[in-house]
Amino acid sequence: MSVSFPSLEELRSGGKRTLARVLSRLEAESGTPATAAFLDKVTCEPCALVFGLTGPPGVGKSSLTDALIRAFRAQGHRVGVLAVDPSSALTGGALLGDRTRLQTDPSDEKVFVRSMAARDRLGGLSDQAVAAVAVLRAVCDRVIVETVGIGQSEGDLKQAVDTVVLCIQPGSGDSLQFMKAGIMELPDIVAVTKADMGTLARRAASDVAGALSLGRAAADTWQVPVCEVSAQTGAGLPELVAFLGGHQDHLAQGGLLETRRRAQHAAWFKDMVRAQYGLAGLRLACGDQAAAWLEEARTAPFSSFASFSGKMTGLLQP
Repeated sequence: MSVSFPSLEELRSGGKRTLARVLSRLEAESGTPATAAFLDKVTCEPCALVFGLTGPPGVGKSSLTDALIRAFRAQGHRVGVLAVDPSSALTGGALLGDRTRLQTDPSDEKVFVRSMAARDRLGGLSDQAVAAVAVLRAVCDRVIVETVGIGQSEGDLKQAVDTVVLCIQPGSGDSLQFMKAGIMELPDIVAVTKADMGTLARRAASDVAGALSLGRAAADTWQVPVCEVSAQTGAGLPELVAFLGGHQDHLAQGGLLETRRRAQHAAWFKDMVRAQYGLAGLRLACGDQAAAWLEEARTAPFSSFASFSGKMTGLLQP
């Protein structure tokens, strides 16, 4: 007989070891009814603001994450970090080296860092990573999800976090590439890293501001700020933290945050269906006759998928 998952109160008071064990168990027992029920419970009781950092390799995401951890801890917040590295298409392995750049205090029970491979999602988030986000946001006050952005896969991050921060390196010409790929439609904040490079950083910020003016929907009432920040010197970090808070205030108005998260839950369900059963399964799950699954997914995405999966298993059996 399997041991039940801890209650949310036990998870919040149990420290880093309890949290690590739960996340490991979720990876080992994914897809079971008990796991789905536990994940739906934590999904419905978020208490953290979730920020996503994305950008090309070498842009300084890990250094910026380290600086944000210190800033949030100075404010007294409990911080969770999910560092996602892309997996090898040949071996499936990942270096998982992001956390080596995070100079956190191992004895600080208010900082939890988890490294995770993207598995078959090049630059995106696996189902296990989405489950980890759901758990971390129910336990911590601030959650940072760091992932490598490659092409349009920043869209995966948009479906898992409240605020997307796109990191751009001065002098790399990224702004033109992102504009061509449509990436500028996705971030809520743009951070030009390594601002201590001076003129190059200011030029990059100007280029990005121009790219943003071409790629945003007219109905979007949030004006995406461009922030020059240096993790090494701390310049611009208070401004970035203020922009993060400002975007959360924006989402809090008119229930935008709740609406966004319900849409994310539905997207999680559809992504799990697509990964397991392909486009044919997705058409079946989202058709007019199956609207109940999608509607249930807005509040219970994992149990909804378990129900749909059980139905599909019955249909596919000879």
